[in-house]
Amino acid sequence: MSIIQRQILSGAIFSLVFFILLSFMFFMAFPIGNWGSLWEEKVLDLPFIYIVPSISILIGVSYGVISGLYWHKQLNSVDIAMRELEKGRAISAEPHSLPEVQSIWKKIDKVQKQILEQTKLSQKLANERAEDQEKRIQEMVSQERNRLARELHDSVSQQLFAASMMMSAITESRSSTDDRESKQLKLVEETIHQSQLEMRALLLHLRPAALKGKTLQEGIQELLVELMQKVTMDIKWKIEPISLDKGVEDHLFRILQESVSNTLRHSKASSLDVLLIIRDDFVILRVSDDGVGFELEEEKTGSYGLQNMHERAIELGGSMKIVSLKNRGTRLEVKVPVLAGEGDKDD
Repeated sequence: MSIIQRQILSGAIFSLVFFILLSFMFFMAFPIGNWGSLWEEKVLDLPFIYIVPSISILIGVSYGVISGLYWHKQLNSVDIAMRELEKGRAISAEPHSLPEVQSIWKKIDKVQKQILEQTKLSQKLANERAEDQEKRIQEMVSQERNRLARELHDSVSQQLFAASMMMSAITESRSSTDDRESKQLKLVEETIHQSQLEMRALLLHLRPAALKGKTLQEGIQELLVELMQKVTMDIKWKIEPISLDKGVEDHLFRILQESVSNTLRHSKASSLDVLLIIRDDFVILRVSDDGVGFELEEEKTGSYGLQNMHERAIELGGSMKIVSLKNRGTRLEVKVPVLAGEGDKDD
């Protein structure tokens, strides 16, 4: 039974009981000699005994309907608010004149705030767990990259170096009578040399992505000095002291790694020049070689390395430009704007 039906029924019963009680008290105070007069006495052409109880019941039912509708509206608003709260939607407290209903709304608002705080706390914990997990994964990846780099350097790289030395010794000790065999040995020697360059390029990729507490200048110098000890290429660099944010330094360092790796693998260059300067509020990183060059449009469509470097430059709000000529070398230039206050972390 709904609240409206209950209020109507209770109103009718109350009015009937009230009528009987009132009539009893009236007749006790003013006794009637003939009870039949109640049937004879008429109100609106109806016997008194019918009309008065009917009016009382009608008044009680009307009161029950009105009060039932009022309480139905109040409780329905609370029910709607609870359903919205259950769905996780925000609700706003409605003003009510009844203190009891107003108290319920205050409790609902309090519960809503507690749920919101719990949600914020849960999301914060989830974010912290995700960040912590990502850091652990990155640390594991970095450790594994370092392990692979050490193993490749200590095994495959050393074996390639030994094979290259043996092939050089065989080539120099043989006479030049058999041109066909000499060409084949020379081809094997060049293949081993190219494999060494590929291996060194791979080791560059396996280096830690971050500078590990070093500045960009220190990281570049360490990288190029190490490279000079492993390749016969003439390497030169000019690096100005520049204070940059950590994220900018890491991106520029990774661009340099990618560029040097491409030079080792594809350019067949004999020299490499690296420039890092700041001019007109722009950091300029330039990497040049005198290699075989390439067709820029063809390389753009299929080179993940070039695309990756370009995306890193865009992320820094900068630009990347490549100029490459067949048999005349390649030049890569990245320009990144220096924002006001950048590098304050070092102060």
